[in-house]
Amino acid sequence: MSEQLRMWVEISFNIAYLLVVWGLVIAMWRRRAEIAPSQRWAMPFIAAFALLALGDTGHVGFRIIAYALGDLDATFSLGGLQLGWVGLGALSTAVTLTFFYALIYLIWLRRFDRRLDWFGAVLLAAGVARLVIMAFPQNQWNSAVPPQSWSLYRNLPLIVSGLGVAYLILRDAAAAKDRTFLWIGAMILVSYAFYMPVIFWVQQMPMIGMLMIPKTLAYVAIAWLGYRHLFGARKTTASTLAHA
Repeated sequence: MSEQLRMWVEISFNIAYLLVVWGLVIAMWRRRAEIAPSQRWAMPFIAAFALLALGDTGHVGFRIIAYALGDLDATFSLGGLQLGWVGLGALSTAVTLTFFYALIYLIWLRRFDRRLDWFGAVLLAAGVARLVIMAFPQNQWNSAVPPQSWSLYRNLPLIVSGLGVAYLILRDAAAAKDRTFLWIGAMILVSYAFYMPVIFWVQQMPMIGMLMIPKTLAYVAIAWLGYRHLFGARKTTASTLAHA
């Protein structure tokens, strides 16, 4: 695939993705009154995917601006600082994704009536550690391609958070025979299956970054599952919703 074709595939996919995910967020918000009283724990789904969409809007939008300027390393001046369009977009989605998994953990707590324990504290601490690591200048947020070492440092806590939450969801969803959350947990694992090769090898093989497309589709699937089964997209009883 030529660089020009890859650019247009990326731009087209990203625009379509943002339209879909923002559409689902808006649909969730409009249907929030249809949630059964026993399903009110589902409300953080709206915040989680609004955050995800917001961060990805910055990420995608700034990449499109950089493409329009003819260079992914394009920068702009803000208060005397030179900031990279692509790097700033990557920072925005990195921050919102961290809070996304904190909200998914909160959803798990409420759905399965759990309490914060040592394992949950580790997952939340991993998110805090990620935010701290991202504050270091060695991340080189002005660079279109991050340094591999610091990319690993900041993404390892995210791997802990995401896979830890997926484990909790799958464990309790299996016990409760909750097919919706089984699929949500499975889609989190799918997203990481495509994301981790990018973390480890994108500097050596830039084309592997195309794996972000199926990774992103896994998040769209989670948003659709939440919308369809938790926000009144189909008329069922609360009991059916819990075991759909």
